Amino acid sequence: MREKEEIGAYDSRPWPHSGGARAGSCENRFATTITLLGLRSRFVVQGRRGRRKMDNGESNASVKIEVSLLQGEVAPGFEEVALEFEKNFAERGEVGAACAVYHEGRKVVDLWGGYRDRETLASWEKDTLVLVFSATKGISALTVALAHSRGMIDYDEKVATYWPEFAQNDKENVTVRQLLGHQAGLCSIDKPLNAQVLADLDAVASILARQRPAWEPGTRHGYHYLSLGLYEGELIRRTDPQHRSLGRFFQDELAAPLGLSFYIGLPPSVPDSNVATIEGFHPLQMLMHMNTMPLRMVLGYMNPTSLTRRTFGNPKLSSPADLNRPEYRRVELPAGNGIGEVRSIARAYGVFAAGGYDLGIGEDTLEALTAPPAPPSLGSRDEVLKAEMSYSLGFNRPSKAFRFGSSEESFGTIGAGGSFGFADPDARLGFAYAPNKMGFYIWEDPREKALRDAVYRCL
Repeated sequence: MREKEEIGAYDSRPWPHSGGARAGSCENRFATTITLLGLRSRFVVQGRRGRRKMDNGESNASVKIEVSLLQGEVAPGFEEVALEFEKNFAERGEVGAACAVYHEGRKVVDLWGGYRDRETLASWEKDTLVLVFSATKGISALTVALAHSRGMIDYDEKVATYWPEFAQNDKENVTVRQLLGHQAGLCSIDKPLNAQVLADLDAVASILARQRPAWEPGTRHGYHYLSLGLYEGELIRRTDPQHRSLGRFFQDELAAPLGLSFYIGLPPSVPDSNVATIEGFHPLQMLMHMNTMPLRMVLGYMNPTSLTRRTFGNPKLSSPADLNRPEYRRVELPAGNGIGEVRSIARAYGVFAAGGYDLGIGEDTLEALTAPPAPPSLGSRDEVLKAEMSYSLGFNRPSKAFRFGSSEESFGTIGAGGSFGFADPDARLGFAYAPNKMGFYIWEDPREKALRDAVYRCL
């Protein structure tokens, strides 16, 4: 389905642009370039206000090239978001990224730029796809919400009602709400996983059904890193009359009607050249960023026997960026390997934020998504992330550790490296951002936060 309102409905101008902007206003645009010099990258922004430079001091390609980086458009009143997008490249070490915003059903921000692959100097194009890690969880939770709206799933029903085998090992009373709220104690999976195992959904379902909870369900919560999406996927298979996988159900029932270019399990028809290269890091590098990541989480990850390590360490990866390898791109990981255009994430959240009419979402489902979370009985400290968190129905909710949106009704999910997408129903807004250079923040990556803050200043 074609988007109902494009930026053109606001009579916006292409960006970057030239013309008579007011000096000192956020319409005073810069023509932005990037220059790679030797083994160090120097970002150069040239504009009417003069020349400014910033050296990010990181190893890069040993070639010298100057290219125009930034493209897109913003609606009048949202020019400040474009300025912050420029600053991400000039001042915050951005390599390639995209950001999009829908407000009241209309696209008001659509920006992309930089390199989708720095080594080859391949530009980030309008149709570039990018791995968004756990920001995928939000798209999967929207998919489950669609199933709820259609009467397939009841959030307060026991999981075993839909999936009898799930009742093994003291899980017979776990509700769908508890599972989606990271309260089921199923954050780690004992059986070693790899791409080959994950490709067999029947085998995965058997593994998940046998898993024993790490705590009494409903008493605590802890981040279900990859397991959440696997459990959601089996729930969809069990309740869909056609027994489709979550990725297939999403494509047919959500992506196709909204015209989204986003995949949970990248199909072979999508060329690898369309997907941005992820610049990742080795987990040991987290020790150099203890000021930006939860200290107890990092220390827990370094302990091979801890719940944090067992959660994040299966499947065994040398870097989070390994999820961008071909063998992992092709399998369905509804909690961690969604690949797509960033504007598609913003579009999906924008539809739900504006009332869900394009998908026929019922009022009871919308009320459930925005209702106050039901916290675990023993408090809101996350047993994996070691921080005060808030979860509901597969989404992050505003919490003591991480505030977002204009009210407590906002919902979305953060992804490794800086990606983030969310819906703000009070503001009737959908937002999404994703980079290909991973940052060392669990939330509040300065690149993403600068864009998000600018959006709210523009409302």
